[in-house]
Amino acid sequence: MAAALELFGARDPDDISIDDVAAAAGASRALVYHYFGGKRELHVAALRRAAAGLERRPPPMDGGCPLDALAGALARYFDFAEEHAAGFAALLRGGGAGRGGEVGRIVEGVRGELFASLTRRLPVREPGALLRVTLGAWIATVESAALDWLEHRDVERRALERLLVDQMVATLTAAARHDPEASHVLHNLKNDR
Repeated sequence: MAAALELFGARDPDDISIDDVAAAAGASRALVYHYFGGKRELHVAALRRAAAGLERRPPPMDGGCPLDALAGALARYFDFAEEHAAGFAALLRGGGAGRGGEVGRIVEGVRGELFASLTRRLPVREPGALLRVTLGAWIATVESAALDWLEHRDVERRALERLLVDQMVATLTAAARHDPEASHVLHNLKNDR
């Protein structure tokens, strides 16, 4: 599984064969087929494993002001990304455009959990359309930033985390000009500082 995650995190799954995974794992092709049935099943199993680890990792954002809690959740998210770089990259890259079916459901499930955790802590019960789009776009920014950081490591991690918290405030500030709900969430974030 670790070899599969490493490969799926570094390359497009379509460019990886069972032979590649078997060679990387030091196992026979037959053994990989025995346990997983095929490349698609192996890919799905690897992504499920990565998703389960990420979903378990960020505990609820409790205590302190909402922005401090958000910063803490980002730190835990980046801890996971750093400790499980291959699985993290495989998970997020596995959900690119055109990826549907089981792979798409796994990736969207993780994003849905992150979105639900974020809205609980803001707190927002059922975000309206503009706030939903705003928060979803911020989550996509965090995912993209994490993948870039893992690949390049040319930005100090804590500085990147602070930037992402500031981007949340900036994104909500922009949304607040168009949406009273976003304005209310922004007001609560700033007043709880």
